[in-house]
Amino acid sequence: MEQRIGSSSQPLETAAIDPAAIPGLTSPVPAEPEDGVTDSVPDSIPAEPEATSPEEEAAPETEAEAEADVPEGPVFEASDRRAKIIADHRGVRLYLDDQECEFRWDEIGAVETETSRFGKRFTVTVHTPDRRWYPVEIEAKAKSQHQEWETELDKVLDTYFEDADEEDAEESAP
Repeated sequence: MEQRIGSSSQPLETAAIDPAAIPGLTSPVPAEPEDGVTDSVPDSIPAEPEATSPEEEAAPETEAEAEADVPEGPVFEASDRRAKIIADHRGVRLYLDDQECEFRWDEIGAVETETSRFGKRFTVTVHTPDRRWYPVEIEAKAKSQHQEWETELDKVLDTYFEDADEEDAEESAP
């Protein structure tokens, strides 16, 4: 009796020949219109600018103006060459390289901080109620900066995190 060593499944030949055979690997082909005629508008013709009302021209809203409506309160921000942490009235935002995640205060179960014993790493971990956690490490310029960051983050947590707990308690009270 002959025995084979290895997997008994055969490789997919179509994936090696045609990458479009794997869903999600390539972008889908745009659908053709029902009448079968495509629009033949040349790309060289500039599009006309949209007409705006005088009110829209007089009041362009920029990020600076939108941030001006932000309520006053403490803000914690720490960053290094790879990571960044921002905690303010909106919640906690963690950035690492090109990845980011944002947590509103009602989505946070706990926020934990940890400092490395000998190094300069400051770790902030956001815990969610569904038992998931999201840590980010930031390298401080000096070990003394850890205490400063700890104090600033405590101010933000005392202001916003406790308010969310109190609002929940008030809503559940009869």
